[in-house]
This record gives sequence, C-alpha cells and structure tokens, in this order.
Amino acid sequence: MRIPLIAGNWKMHKTVHDAVFFAKEFRGLVKDLTGVDIVIAPAFPAVHAVAEALRASNVAVAAQDVYWEREGAFTGEVSAPMLADAGAEYVILGHSERRTLFGDTNATVNRKLHAAVASGLTPIVCVGETLAQRDAGETLVVLDRQVKESLDGVTGEQLSTMVLAYEPVWAIGTGRNATPDQAAEAHTHIRQRLRQWFGIDSAEQCHIVYGGSVKPDNIRPLATHIDVDGALVGGASLEVRGFADLVRKVIA
Repeated sequence: MRIPLIAGNWKMHKTVHDAVFFAKEFRGLVKDLTGVDIVIAPAFPAVHAVAEALRASNVAVAAQDVYWEREGAFTGEVSAPMLADAGAEYVILGHSERRTLFGDTNATVNRKLHAAVASGLTPIVCVGETLAQRDAGETLVVLDRQVKESLDGVTGEQLSTMVLAYEPVWAIGTGRNATPDQAAEAHTHIRQRLRQWFGIDSAEQCHIVYGGSVKPDNIRPLATHIDVDGALVGGASLEVRGFADLVRKVIA
C-alpha cells in the first residue's frame, strides 16, 4: 500500500544557513506526523548540512539533479556517489526547468536515473506536457514518450521503489494548477502504462506524485484520487509553517 510522499523542491533558494535554520524548525513541526514520506530538496551546497540537521528525523533529503559519471573532468557537475555521501536519499531528475533551461532530454534523464540507482538514491523522475502540447491534444502521447524513454532499461523491481512526478509545464510557477480531473487523467494513464510495461505489482508500488503550483489550499482535491500519491512542491515549500501545513493536509 502506497503512502503519500511530499517533496519540497527549493530550487535556487536559501543559503546554507537559511536552509539549516528551516530544517531544524521544520523537523519539529512534523515530528509527530505518520503515514507520509517527507522530503526536502535544497540546493547542492546545503545538501550535507541539511541532512545533518535532519538526522534521525522523519524527513529525508533529495538533491535537485545529478550527473551520470562517477567522477572525472566534468567541471560544475556532481555525481551520485557524492550526493549519497553528503546524505541525500533521493534525487530529482528531468524537472521541466532542467529540460527547458539546461537541455536535459529523456536520454540524459535515463543515464542520470541509472547512475542514481547504482548509488542507492531514489529517483524522482519528472514528466509533463507544455501548454502547446496540451492544447494540441498531445498530452498522453508526450507522457508515453517521456516515461518510456526516461525509464528505459529499468527493471520492475527498480521501478517499484521509484517516484514519478507528473508536472504539467504550464502549471509550474504560474499559479495555475491542473484541475483534479486533469491530474487524475494523467496519473491514471501513467499507472496503466507502468502496469503494461513493468507489471502490475511494480506499477502499484511506484509512487506517482503531482507537481505544479501546489499550495496548502489546493492539495486536498488533488491528492484524494487513488493514483495521486502526493506532491512535488515548489514555491509553497519555501515557508516553513506553510509547508508543514501542506503536509498535514495531505494526511488529514
């Protein structure tokens, strides 16, 4: 049985000091919450410090990206073994901002995914259509291509521990989120494809979360659908009490 997963993606916000201050307060606010997996994804410089601040708590740490090589002459990149050693347990892959601003493709997401798995990190793989693709009626075709190519070579056993994040690009940072029906359609379709490609048992264990302008006041209608297993939260995860409130509303 899947329990909800809520991950806060801080993107390029918070110094190390600010991140640790947040983490220490946040762990106290959510320490009594059960039946939910909670993840925070700080920027690279703060991963280790936040992991230390959250040690022995019910909050895990994710990185926001990874490079697929273990080491080498790749200036500016960070490897999966480095992230695991710093205390990360999850890693976000293929976020639309990485795809649109930095050239990530399904093929590079796939290479990063296999590197993450090899180092014991749980991938949070982001997929989602643009507004033009939705308006053209291509949403499900786009999702099929992204899921299939991003997960190429993944076994059913590996899939069962992964997280997919459906993030319609037109809803990220715009204040406009998918309606519960739109989210449900996409999540149900992705789950059906996972059953087809990886088997029923693995598909039922894989988390599929929603992302795209998620806030405390809209999370409940989105998270009540059987195939929506939580949320990947952006801006609403930056304020400590608001994010704690959002987590509570998922399990209320």
